[in-house]
Amino acid sequence: MFKHLLVPTDGSPLAVEAIHMTVGLARQSEAKITGIHVIPEFHLLTYDTETLADTKAQYSLHAKHHAEQYLAFIERAAMDAAVLCDTTSVVSDHPYDAIINTAQDRHCDLIAMASHGRRGMRALLFGMLFGSETQKVLMHSTDSCARRPAASASNTGVMPTQSVRRASH
Repeated sequence: MFKHLLVPTDGSPLAVEAIHMTVGLARQSEAKITGIHVIPEFHLLTYDTETLADTKAQYSLHAKHHAEQYLAFIERAAMDAAVLCDTTSVVSDHPYDAIINTAQDRHCDLIAMASHGRRGMRALLFGMLFGSETQKVLMHSTDSCARRPAASASNTGVMPTQSVRRASH
């Protein structure tokens, strides 16, 4: 089974679900986990209205604080389940790349992350305009990836995890 799992978090409710799934899988597999939060680089012009008035120093402080909160949640969940855990934050404008590089650097054999579960036209629009980090990880990673789709309104239970193995490019 798996020995080292990487779980990215952005602090969203879907990421929290993925964290719980990953901690449970790590406990069953007697594996360790590494949590990662990717902090976007500071830009003077941004779509994020919260950072428009920030200076680079303010932004860095704010982003580091959020990263610490998100990663502390992973550490607590792992500790409660008696799972070995390490965390890291990385600054990058390309979260998928930082996630894949961290998985390779830390010799993780599974990347477990949430997906918003968009389908059809919504998936096309969001994927092309904004980019799905989960999709990018699935497309570019040579490691095993587990994706936990969002539960639909008609199915509030836990949906099965889909595992994918990608060939090297």
